Amino acid sequence: MSETGGVREVKSAARTVELLEVLAARGDRPARLQELADELEVPRSSMYALLQTLISRGWVRTDVTGSLYGIGIHALLTGTSYLDSDPRVRVVRPYLDEASQALGETIHMGRLDGRDVAYLATRESHEYLRTISRVGRRLPAHVGALGKALLAEHPDEELPEGPYEALTPNSHTTRDTLTADLSEIRSRGHSVDREEGVLGIIGFGFALRYDSPAQDAISCSVPVARLTPAHEEQIIAVMREIRAKIEATVPGAGGAPHWR
Repeated sequence: MSETGGVREVKSAARTVELLEVLAARGDRPARLQELADELEVPRSSMYALLQTLISRGWVRTDVTGSLYGIGIHALLTGTSYLDSDPRVRVVRPYLDEASQALGETIHMGRLDGRDVAYLATRESHEYLRTISRVGRRLPAHVGALGKALLAEHPDEELPEGPYEALTPNSHTTRDTLTADLSEIRSRGHSVDREEGVLGIIGFGFALRYDSPAQDAISCSVPVARLTPAHEEQIIAVMREIRAKIEATVPGAGGAPHWR
């Protein structure tokens, strides 16, 4: 049994969390009982009992036949509570609005979570042609502007050896190409994602250095068809200014606990 901070892991709690994470990762693809039992290497009867417990409490939902399972509404309520209670998200939101008004493009805030970035806030583009975004989604850190901006704040020695998952033909798949990109990011002060996470989309990422190393970042995403050299210069200038405002504000945001 694994240990965390010298305390032995509670097996039933770990299994519950693993099940919820599996269901959440499936998105709109519901799972069958046997699929879940096989993936988590749990006896079918034990998995069924766990699912029924979670259904009764709203953490898992099932279809009218009782044979398909998906994440339940209480997961949404808990996730919303996380966003509402996080003082840094609250402070950053008005600045996302400011960037959105100035640029007319999609603006994100994300947080590093292991090897991924979780999207915590988004302001949609004013234009008809928009990027696809969603609060709560996750992307591998090596493929997006948010993630690369944050990886550049950490030593290269922390990077896994690879190979890395490719979401588009432009994604980094080796440690060498990623570290070369991170070196350029450190020199220029922001990241650029040229269709590495989503084809047709270019992103510009800026780490928020109120933590060391940074855990949060903001970005601006633009369809390739709408990005001109002049607009790129405007994006970088505005986002640098927004970052400076956030970093000047968040340390005084109010004596909240420093979560880990």
